[in-house]
This record gives sequence, C-alpha cells and structure tokens, in this order.
Amino acid sequence: MLCCLIMKMKNINEASRLLALAIREQQRILIVGDFDADGATSTALAIRALRSFGAKHVSYLVPNRFEYGYGLTPELVAEACKSKPDLIITVDNGIANHAGVLAAKKAGIQVLVTDHHLPAPTLPLADVIVNPNQPDDHFKSKQLAGVGVIFYVMLALRRYLLDQGWFASEKLPEPNMSKLLDLVALGTVADLVQLDQNNRVLVHQGLLRIKAGQCVPGIIALLECAGRNHSRIVAADLGFAVGARLNAAGRLDNMSLGIECLLCDDSVQVRQVAQTLDQLNCERKVIEHDMQTQAMSVLSQLNAQEIEALKGISLYDESWHQGVIGILAARIKDRYHRPVIVFAPSTQDELKGSARSIPNLHIRDVLAFIDTQFPNLIKKFGGHAMAAGLTIHPSQFPTFQTVFNDIVAAKLTEDDLKHAIWSDGELTKDELSLELASLLRDAGPWGQAFPEPMFDDIFRIVEQRIVGDKHLKLRLAKDGRMIDAIAFFVDEKKWPNHRCEKIHAAYRLDINEYNGKRQVQLILDCMEPV
Repeated sequence: MLCCLIMKMKNINEASRLLALAIREQQRILIVGDFDADGATSTALAIRALRSFGAKHVSYLVPNRFEYGYGLTPELVAEACKSKPDLIITVDNGIANHAGVLAAKKAGIQVLVTDHHLPAPTLPLADVIVNPNQPDDHFKSKQLAGVGVIFYVMLALRRYLLDQGWFASEKLPEPNMSKLLDLVALGTVADLVQLDQNNRVLVHQGLLRIKAGQCVPGIIALLECAGRNHSRIVAADLGFAVGARLNAAGRLDNMSLGIECLLCDDSVQVRQVAQTLDQLNCERKVIEHDMQTQAMSVLSQLNAQEIEALKGISLYDESWHQGVIGILAARIKDRYHRPVIVFAPSTQDELKGSARSIPNLHIRDVLAFIDTQFPNLIKKFGGHAMAAGLTIHPSQFPTFQTVFNDIVAAKLTEDDLKHAIWSDGELTKDELSLELASLLRDAGPWGQAFPEPMFDDIFRIVEQRIVGDKHLKLRLAKDGRMIDAIAFFVDEKKWPNHRCEKIHAAYRLDINEYNGKRQVQLILDCMEPV
C-alpha cells in the first residue's frame, strides 16, 4: 500500500533511476538545503540515507541567508562548483530557483529538485523535479514538508535498488528506512505544515522512535538542553524545544551547525554542538524581545480607528535582524489576529520580508496577486498558505504597505478578522485529572489543522506572577479545587493584574513534570477578566 502511495508522486521513478546511477558510478553528490529546521532535517536525512545505500561521495551546502539568500541561487551554484559535484539534490527548496538551476546545468551539473513549496506558472529546467504540489502530481498528501518529500524519494530509491539486487551485490545490509522517521517527525512539526492523515502517521511513528531513544543523538541532546525528557515528549516539543534551537543556527549564524548536530553520532561531541545551538537560541530571544518591544511601541501609538482600518500589517525598521523577522511576524499576528509581514534590510537595495497569515487568507497567493497587479513592486517571493517570504526595494516599502493592506481588506471579511477560539466546553472538577490529560496527550500528535482539544471555564485567581520575563504563572481555583496554569507570552502591560479576581479562560490540559512529580496544568491560550 505504501509503495502504491509513493508511486503516485510525479517523477518518483525518474528520481530513483537518476540517483541509482549516481550511486553505482560513485558520482559526487551535493545536497543543497535550506536554512530552517525543515531544510536541516531534509539535508541530514538525505545524507544518512544515501550513505547507507553505498554512496561514498556525498556532501552538503546550505546557503547562509545573509550572503546567498534562499535556495539554489546562481551565487550558491558558483560556490558549489568549487567541489565539482556531478549531481545537485535540492531539499526543501529549488522549485522557485529557475536561475540557479540554469546556472548548474550550464556548469554541467545534473539537478534533482525535491521541494514542497508552491511552484510558479513555469518550472525550473531541472533534470527531475519531485514536488507533490507541481502540476499533474496525483500524490494525495499535498501538505508534506520538505523532509517528507525527500523521505519518500529515498524510500522509492531503496525499493529500486533492492529490485536491482544492489545491496546483495555490494554486500550491504538492506537499510531500515524507519530509522529516519525521527528526522521526518522533527522537520514536519517544525515547518508547521498541516497534519493531514499522512503527516500524522509520519509524526506519530517518529515520536515513537524518539521516545524509545531510537533517534539521532542530536535530537536527544537538544531536548536535554531544553530540559525535556525524550521518553515523554509530545509533538509540540519538537517545534518549541528542538526546532527552535535548530532554527537559531540559520537565523543568527549558519545552519551547517544544525545539520552537523543531526549528523553527529558521537555522544560527547553532539552535546557540545547542542549547547552552542542553545546559546544561539538564547541570543535569538534577546534580539527578538528588543524587536518586539519596538514593533509593539509603533502599533500602540495607533488609535482604535487606525487599528480597525489596519487589515494587513507591514512593519520595517532598519535596525531589525533579518534572521528574526519571521518570529516577530508570528508574535504580532498572534497578538492582533491580522496577516503580518515584517521587513529587515538585506542589502542597500533590498529588504527581506517574512509573512505570517491567519485562516482564510493564503498568503503566498496574496503575494502572487500583488505581483500580477503591481509587476515591479516585489522582486521575488515564495512560500505556503500560512507563511511566505519576499524581497522588495527599500523605496517601495510605503507603497507595498498600502497595497498589502488594501488587498487583504478586500479578501477578508470582518468575521475572518475576529480571533474566534473554538471550545469543547467545560470540564468538571473530576475531569481536570492526570488521567484525562494523559489520554489527550497520547491521542496526538496535535498540530496544524489538527488542533488539540480546547476547553473553557471561569476560574478564581489565587496567585499570579511573571516567570521567564514574559510568561504568566497562575494558581487558579474552581469548585474548591486548586490547579496550576500558565499563559505564554502575555502582554506585560496587562498582566499580572492584581485587581482581577476572576478570569474566563480557554485552555488545554497539560502535565507539568518537576522533580519527579506529575501534576495537571492548564495551558491558557486566551483569558479575559470577568
């Protein structure tokens, strides 16, 4: 059944034949990744798989976002040519890199593009393209992350090599592809793709391997840095604990550090790399906090009417760090429930923007519409429904700001702009239990388009205090029962509020583990004074 599923992916057979020939002839294979967690896991997975198949000359090159920009650019191809590769495999990028693919072909390098981003009307002239979102592809799971795409490519390649008798002839053990599912789970969760049925299976199986300690040492080392026990993690831990630290490398330094963490099998060395990533993540938090303070200061100066008229938010400051603008856009989007694009300077002649959207607005399609209606406004763009990236000229920012707001206003209704939280209702005092919390935890993985059950109720506040600078820790009471709760990234101008005695809160059940004790804890997604 799995083979039938994979074979519906367009060009999967062509990719298998291309890669099998490269392995048989021991060609020099270069993996070109992306500078986020999906790109890092995709790169590590491709290298681990190809080496287990018998490829002896496999290396990788990941673009530094500050020097080369995103994907297989002509500049990156020039750098790649120094190692004289015979074949370039893009992972989590390539579908929008027409010029880079052409530059590689002119240099005599074959190109296999594996990607999951939405394509433009024309495709790059690669030797083979595998992307479930390209035209005439009948693979049903269109929500695969980049790591999911390369996993299926390697799965099909293993089947092809097995049928050709490759492993027997080379006296190689038949690779167990399930060993790569930890990387698939990590990249899928970290990239915030929708957890459709196929992705849920991939993430669930990857989580099982991580919980059993059957994963790459780098994942366990990063979990330890975050204070997480690998045997009791949930899907969200892969994003907030592991993915955040991997992404810190791509945001502030070079994603090669993150890739090495996922490739390293030495337990001592991998912990040193993980600690470096943890330090980078701490630096990222400081930079993000400063940028967020500046952004909120700008928005707080707007009156109620101006905020109401602001349907799509675009912000820019010349001091902002381009590696952190995506996180800042997400924070502002969560606060105002508006599509947000945050820009930072890249060069003298270019601003890079990172966009985050809300339900019912496909942000990549919005950028495509803007590009059609205003052909000289955007230099380049790409992305998904909920997240995208683009570049513009600095002088065009005021125009873009107006155009983006107008187009978003035309596409969204007032109901779309209301932050509605769907609740499964109230829980009784007896249902606020470890048993139910454990059942819900085990029923996951929860994530994008498959949300964890949410409940709501009115609680009396017994205690409240800020922890970790921006999180509100509470002690709540209901029907004579005391229960702990926490709200992340609260507005510090509003909380703590010692005049507030009761709140109406929307929450998720969680389990807090500390010093060997397990207690029920509420994760508050929204709260209002009563």
